[in-house]
Amino acid sequence: MTLLLALVIFGSGCVRDFDEGSHMYITNTELSAHKVASSFIDLNITTYVFHESGVQKSNASLELKVFDRSTGLLKLRKTADVGFIKEGETSSISQSIRLPKEGQYRIESVLYEGNKTKYASEVQLSGLEGLKTDVQEIGIGIDSMDFLVRKVVGNNVVIENDIYLTNAGSNVSEDYKVLVKAREMDARLIADKIWTTTGIIGPEETIVRSVNLTVPDNYNYAIEVIIWKDNTIVKRGEDYVQLDPEKVIDKDKTVGSKDIKTSDFVVEEKPTEIPAYDVPHEGTETPGFGSVFAIVALITAFLTFRRRYI
Repeated sequence: MTLLLALVIFGSGCVRDFDEGSHMYITNTELSAHKVASSFIDLNITTYVFHESGVQKSNASLELKVFDRSTGLLKLRKTADVGFIKEGETSSISQSIRLPKEGQYRIESVLYEGNKTKYASEVQLSGLEGLKTDVQEIGIGIDSMDFLVRKVVGNNVVIENDIYLTNAGSNVSEDYKVLVKAREMDARLIADKIWTTTGIIGPEETIVRSVNLTVPDNYNYAIEVIIWKDNTIVKRGEDYVQLDPEKVIDKDKTVGSKDIKTSDFVVEEKPTEIPAYDVPHEGTETPGFGSVFAIVALITAFLTFRRRYI
């Protein structure tokens, strides 16, 4: 994605290059937005260096400095190795930086040969706050999940699912809706699901959200975590619970057919706890399946068994 901003490039010509050595200079600087978050932007900066004439006596390097235009303070500095460039050839140097979206910046590129400054140029950068945030970028990541068995009632097991959420952004996060589902691995039936929220998470903080899922015992489950922004899914995560450890739960492997008792997944209708605002429609509104779905699932499992072993 090319960055369309107010850019002004200035070249200072050869700076402090009084010897008869190489004549190298920066011909162009390109900026592109790699990632646009709600509070920051990741930029790719590509600088082109041309060796016009002369003999390069030392290794070349490129120093990138970013200044806050309102204060004049240096925000960051990065140095990249350029190496030796053949006479008449151009070398491109790519560097990545992260900047807050609010603010105006001056990006200075300084070319060195050894300890000698060969050339300097700068770019004026503004208008970052006008860039549209990436649809899938909310700044929150699903780091991991832990599972605890809280209760066993008859053939049902209450599993506490601890979800670790980290805000990788530089601002406080929004409060997003989260759907947590337990899906049986063989028949792909939903055993239980529940809504919760991420809550407000501070920058670079990790919090734990816990939900209880009630599932039939002696099955293997994929626990799916889906984060919603309005009516759009913006983040997914998945982990596994093995209540039948003799079965292989890798979805890309098959070790045999397993009879699924769909009656185990039919539970009494119960209120679903959801956030106060509207929740997007996500299939069946209550855990478990009715008789029609049970029959379809049995037929599907039977046909799958025949295909595998014919």
